[in-house]
Amino acid sequence: MQLIILKTDIKTQKGVSYVRGLFDEIHQIKDWNIDRQDVDNVLRLEVSEKLNEPDVIALLAAHGFRCEELPD
Repeated sequence: MQLIILKTDIKTQKGVSYVRGLFDEIHQIKDWNIDRQDVDNVLRLEVSEKLNEPDVIALLAAHGFRCEELPD
C-alpha cells in the first residue's frame, strides 16, 4: 500500500459525492478522504502499488477537477 496526497479544487459536498462515485469503481483505491476545511482541499488516498499520482491526477482532470502534488 502507498499513500497519495494531493491538493485539489474539490470544495463542495457535491464534488465529494461525484468523486466518491469515481473512486468506488477503482479497486486499487482502498480508502480516501478530502479535507475541505484545509485551504488546499487535501485529498488523501490509500492505494495499491498499481495506482500512482499521475493516474489519479489524470482521472480527476478527465472529470473537470484540478489537482496537483502538494509542494514540500
